[in-house]
Amino acid sequence: MQVHITSSQMVKPSSYKLHLLKPFKLSLLDQLSPINYVPLILFYAKPHDSLIEGSQVSQQLKQSLEKALDQFYPLAGRTKNNLFISDYDEGVPYVETRVNGRLADFVDQNEVLEAMNQLLPYRPFCYVSNLTAPQLAIQVNVFECGGISVAVCCSHKIFDASTISVFLNSWAAFNRGSNGEIPNPNLLHASSRFFPPVESMPPNTSIEGLLFNQGSLKTRSFVFDANAIAALVSKAKSNSLEHPSRVVSLSAFLWKHAIQAARSASRTLKPAILSQAVNIRQRLKPQLPDYSIGNLFLLPTSTYNSVENDIKLTELAYLVREGEKSVTSDFQDLLQGEEGFKVITQELGEIAETVSKGNAEFYTLSSWLNTLDGKEDFGLGKPTLFSIPGVDSHNHEFSNCFILKQAMQDNAIEAWITLSDKDMGFLEHDQEFLTFASPLRLKFDKFEDLES
Repeated sequence: MQVHITSSQMVKPSSYKLHLLKPFKLSLLDQLSPINYVPLILFYAKPHDSLIEGSQVSQQLKQSLEKALDQFYPLAGRTKNNLFISDYDEGVPYVETRVNGRLADFVDQNEVLEAMNQLLPYRPFCYVSNLTAPQLAIQVNVFECGGISVAVCCSHKIFDASTISVFLNSWAAFNRGSNGEIPNPNLLHASSRFFPPVESMPPNTSIEGLLFNQGSLKTRSFVFDANAIAALVSKAKSNSLEHPSRVVSLSAFLWKHAIQAARSASRTLKPAILSQAVNIRQRLKPQLPDYSIGNLFLLPTSTYNSVENDIKLTELAYLVREGEKSVTSDFQDLLQGEEGFKVITQELGEIAETVSKGNAEFYTLSSWLNTLDGKEDFGLGKPTLFSIPGVDSHNHEFSNCFILKQAMQDNAIEAWITLSDKDMGFLEHDQEFLTFASPLRLKFDKFEDLES
């Protein structure tokens, strides 16, 4: 199907007073985060009783976006010197398109997630060297049937999953005519008070080299239903970990089979490092709300050093849980100022050196469960589908990554996975893996029911 751009403009906050606001300071954690766009697409089928055309919906979305940007004004600005965000009147790129075809047919024909990238305003999950790139970009795609998709690209310079979720909920509330205001705007920029930026960031201190790789990559999504997850929880139990959670058990399972795939592809036995994102808003003293903007998460690592052929799920589950537990209450004091900068960069440097020499595999994991559920109702009902597009393998792309999100089925979890083409080839034919995982099929009767 062809996607034709019909309009492209900048949407700016509606308030004329934003120029009076001070620059939004980045935190140390934001400074260390390389720019890349995290994408998500929300699909909405047109209800039978709706007389509103897609173009009218898009116009309303623009107006409500202006209100949401009044609340989340840094999202309309530009980063300066990797220290702060200002120029809030620069705005957010907003693209409108017409898709030559029906929404149901588009979804049915595009089971390869990379094909969905044509619905995005920017390329996803690739390293962006332009430090003044927009923080946010929107593309609204209108299908012939009247269905639409709202595609959002969020810069990881100041967006984490919590920030994305709260912003989308605020925007959706304004679009429904409800109150999308945040309770305490003074806490919007609290992250830099907890983790002040360093005035001069030395080169080569970001985690770019660990997260982004060149080469042929492939993205696939797999669904783990309630029975599969329960079975994995049972298998992950041990004397060391008597009550593993669903997330810990599934994370360990994904890590195990990614390690096995890498070993099969390379025919070498290497240690493997897993870095998992841990939201620290509720672990800070005092705690911060979800609407505090910034990368308020840490990336504790777990290392599997064994080079035995038999990889035990129980051992990996224990390592995953210990990694999560390592984010203790004293991290807040450790990560202050120049000393905090040294602590983070020294650990990252050691890992990067090990991985760059080919002495270990490196993986990252983020769980969007209970944080970003893709159920935002813009007045169109809840989305029929919430999708994360795939990495499209140009260069310098996000790799060796797992994202966990709520699946469409009750109590099921969808695992979004990007690996090298070779590693994914082994994973897709791993019979033990496929005993628990079902390849995602983007076919939903709801589309046909609503559009017929």
